[in-house]
Amino acid sequence: MVEEHDASELGTQDYWEDHYKEEIENFSSHGDPGEIWFGEDILNRIIRWMESSDLIRKYSKIVDIGCGNGVFLIELANEGYTNLTGLDYSVNAVTLAKQIAKRQDLNILYFICDILEGLQNTYDVIHDKGTYDAVSLSENAKENRLKYIENVYKSLSSNGILIITSCNWTQSELDQQFGEKFSLLAVIPTPQFKFSGKVGSVVSSCVFKKK
Repeated sequence: MVEEHDASELGTQDYWEDHYKEEIENFSSHGDPGEIWFGEDILNRIIRWMESSDLIRKYSKIVDIGCGNGVFLIELANEGYTNLTGLDYSVNAVTLAKQIAKRQDLNILYFICDILEGLQNTYDVIHDKGTYDAVSLSENAKENRLKYIENVYKSLSSNGILIITSCNWTQSELDQQFGEKFSLLAVIPTPQFKFSGKVGSVVSSCVFKKK
């Protein structure tokens, strides 16, 4: 049985609208694109895994759900990936991501979309770095998590993969929650800590394949 997290402002759309409104102002004033969620090291580890995978091509249809400022997709574009889409339910996040991509003259599509309401297209790769965490901190979290899993499943191609990074759930917890519809394909190593002789990870990054 999954033990739900307490609801938090991080699970609300208003919080993210305010957050990205401030980042738009910072970008306009100083050219600062904002933070990289979970840090640059995690981002680079995910991209290195993608580069090594024989399931992902440069032309694969890739979507980043909860794309925020779009930095992950910008890094993919700089690595030569050509079919990139970013989705976020925050209007301000999408506005910021478009501004950053335009300044770098990159062809990335960005749309306003709530994963809980479903996606309009089918993708080869769905990437999520922190969005499932936010869903897990929302009101009615259990219901919303199940909607998330179902909508991701429906939106993946027959051999599609989900790359998900979480700071709220461990690898085993993610495997338990997604295991009915997905098979755990790989675990991307993340920085670890050691406490009282036990080794653990602050962040879990898993790759699931659609069953």
